[in-house]
Amino acid sequence: MHRLIKKLDEKQIAARVKELAAEISEDFNSEQIVLVAALKGSVFFLVDLARHVTAPVELDFVSAHSYERDRSSGKVHLEKPPSLDLKGRKVVLVEDIIDTGRTCAFLAELIAKHEPDVLKICTLIDKPARRAVTIALDYVGFTIEDRFAVGYGLDYDEKYRNLRDIYYIEQEPSSIH
Repeated sequence: MHRLIKKLDEKQIAARVKELAAEISEDFNSEQIVLVAALKGSVFFLVDLARHVTAPVELDFVSAHSYERDRSSGKVHLEKPPSLDLKGRKVVLVEDIIDTGRTCAFLAELIAKHEPDVLKICTLIDKPARRAVTIALDYVGFTIEDRFAVGYGLDYDEKYRNLRDIYYIEQEPSSIH
């Protein structure tokens, strides 16, 4: 079992998600948008975000991964492409966390091939210290230090997603990353 240290509580998360939804709503006014969530981690964030966006919303899902347990493999593997027709649409890619940026960049490139009219990226958590690729983020919930975070959809080997708060995993330094 890991020792968890609380970083963000559910009230902080809820308040910031509402703010992000307000920013997205303002940017898109009352235009139809498609929120494309990166599975599995962003599901909790997506649901809360979508409930607060005032523009008409459609949902779609993509799935790709580059992590094996707690380490980035450096290669991104597509598991599920978008299912909606995104051509000419206003699209917001919704991510739980941007770490190295490889998966997000891969998904953004994949969605761009579908020729959306607009493509923006929204992430709950940004961890720029580990960035391996340059990626422009349009909406950022929180920026955190280079620590392994879990909860509110974020996992460690499929564990801890269901926690309401976001925690850092406290371990020996050599055992993470």
